[in-house]
Amino acid sequence: MVRIQKERFKYTKEERSWIMQDWANSAYSIMITTAVFPLFFKAVAESGGLDSATSTAYWGYANSIATLVISLLAPVLGALADYKNQRMPLFTWFTLSGILATVGFAFAPEGNWQYLFLFYVLSAIGFSGANIFYDGSLVDVTTLTRMHRVSAAGFGWGYIGSSIPFVLFIILQLTGILPISQVMLIKLGFVMTAVWWFIFTIPYWKNVQQKSYIEREPEIVRSSFKRLFHTIRDIRQHKQAFLFLLAYFFYIDGVGTIFKMATAIGSDIGLSSNDLIVVMLVVQFVAFPFSILYGMLAKRLGAKNMIFVGITTYIIICVYALQLESLQTFIILALLVGTAQGGIQSLSRSLFGQLIPEGRSNEFFGFYNIFGKFAAVVGPFLVGIIAQITGNSLDGVFALIVLFVVGGVLLVRVKIPEVHEV
Repeated sequence: MVRIQKERFKYTKEERSWIMQDWANSAYSIMITTAVFPLFFKAVAESGGLDSATSTAYWGYANSIATLVISLLAPVLGALADYKNQRMPLFTWFTLSGILATVGFAFAPEGNWQYLFLFYVLSAIGFSGANIFYDGSLVDVTTLTRMHRVSAAGFGWGYIGSSIPFVLFIILQLTGILPISQVMLIKLGFVMTAVWWFIFTIPYWKNVQQKSYIEREPEIVRSSFKRLFHTIRDIRQHKQAFLFLLAYFFYIDGVGTIFKMATAIGSDIGLSSNDLIVVMLVVQFVAFPFSILYGMLAKRLGAKNMIFVGITTYIIICVYALQLESLQTFIILALLVGTAQGGIQSLSRSLFGQLIPEGRSNEFFGFYNIFGKFAAVVGPFLVGIIAQITGNSLDGVFALIVLFVVGGVLLVRVKIPEVHEV
């Protein structure tokens, strides 16, 4: 049992700066991962001779490749980042890599979907790699009792922050105020995303410090591998953390797949680009209050129970996906996603933060990311394969239901340490 001095809930400068990083990088999530870039990629790919189902499949393959690469790197990167003064340089390198690759979309040759495929993979690796160190820094900016609400606030404000450049892009698109082509406007949107990401990362660079660390050793890369080996060998000493990761592996695969494939699937059922963009914007604003609500209810009902609420919601989403045939049905499904997406992700992050040993947050969040990201290889690949075989991507979404069921069953067995205020 852990007892912590009761605190009045008011965000500290470090907590606000940490939350602001979610505000910064979430612009990538909506503009690149979810709303605009998938449609742009599909349009370019189909103009290059691919049919709709095949272009969706290649979008799934791009996500699978990026997540596979970062999954293989995550544990070693996390172990390296636990050494004193190592986390920030690694965070900076991956962040700038992702930002520059995002700028690179603006220079794509006309009709060259292979260029976009490559630069998307590079940008996704930068984005996901930076998040290993961002997630690991949660334990350095707050306390155990505040962790669920701070993590939820990150996701919640991230939805609002990501919506601002998105709304600006929509305004420019609908008004036609700039005398440029649609393609140039979309490329401008990619550049705006990169600039937003960079500017609002500055508070994190200034105010978030690595407080928990291991003193540097000679040959830190070799030492990092040795620590990883010992952690895996002594996995029984961290049974609850790794049991949670196993549950997380399954249910977060479904969450990530639905998030990444949503607009491509909406396009496949005949929705226009404008319809999809507006729906994604609505989801952002729905997700904001629900993410905050999940964090507040976790204090009263428990984070584990609230994750079960999210898993149940996603099972309903998988079943309902078979009914997708119009804008109305897609809006209903998207709103359901909005009620659960931020909450299940934020509470998973903070719950894991309570299960890991002190001073090794980056190493363990490296495992957290390998389980989360490597899981995301399976889902998009599954949807892509089924889309090619059946010609209907909705069948793949329904198949994801098994991931949520297995994840929920495993989560039942995870024992959460009691954290009390005194």
